[in-house]
Amino acid sequence: MTTRIVALANQKGGVGKTTSAVNLAAALSEQGCRVLVIDLDPQGNASTALGVDHRVGVAGSYEILIDGLAMSEAVTMCPEVPEVAVVPATIDLAGAEIELVSTVAREYRLARAVERYLETQKLDFVLIDCPPSLGLLTLNALVAAQEVLIPIQCEYYALEGLGQLLKTVELVRAHLNPELMVSAILLTMADARTRLSGQVAEEVRAHFGDAVLPTAIPRAVRLSEAPSYGQTVLTYDPTSVAADAYRSAAQEFAAITAKETHN
Repeated sequence: MTTRIVALANQKGGVGKTTSAVNLAAALSEQGCRVLVIDLDPQGNASTALGVDHRVGVAGSYEILIDGLAMSEAVTMCPEVPEVAVVPATIDLAGAEIELVSTVAREYRLARAVERYLETQKLDFVLIDCPPSLGLLTLNALVAAQEVLIPIQCEYYALEGLGQLLKTVELVRAHLNPELMVSAILLTMADARTRLSGQVAEEVRAHFGDAVLPTAIPRAVRLSEAPSYGQTVLTYDPTSVAADAYRSAAQEFAAITAKETHN
């Protein structure tokens, strides 16, 4: 069994990266997959949404990157979704960008930790929630991953800045991680009532073709409410439109094989 290691990346903030990471994890686990979510965002929103402790002093992605802590020492189980394990992020991670600058093999810290962890753990997916930047944290995620899933919101300027991300992916592939591919684009914050959403979706599909998952995630109040209860939308409101959308998107994403990944 091969574990699919996926970085959810887009240096633009507010596009639904974290929301997608936690809800895809929950949806994949519903489908019988074993999933690890690595929170690499100093804000720790994925940790919050998955109901795991990420106060200062809790072992997490910072200790793995900076102190070389074994990932098994930082993994905790999501209380609401038993098949999902989490590496939490504390605010300490905010300083990691600077601390990593002088570290030996700084781009490979996460890759090596994941590799060692997977020697003893059988997982179907590792989902890495990246911060909204293209700094050393995101670079570590791209070097550790085989795939990039890019969430794109159905709003004006949706494709703005994506060129920079795609260029970074190309550079990582050329110099650090030849396996890396953009495997999927996920449309988020879609509003079926507006023409704009439809136009943006068309534009993104024209640009990326069949890399775009057929299901778009709707804009929904339930999605933004769920994290404040330490839950994903799948446990907070399992019958909601948003929960169903993430189930469909997870199914579509799980069906992608290595041969179908896109440059």
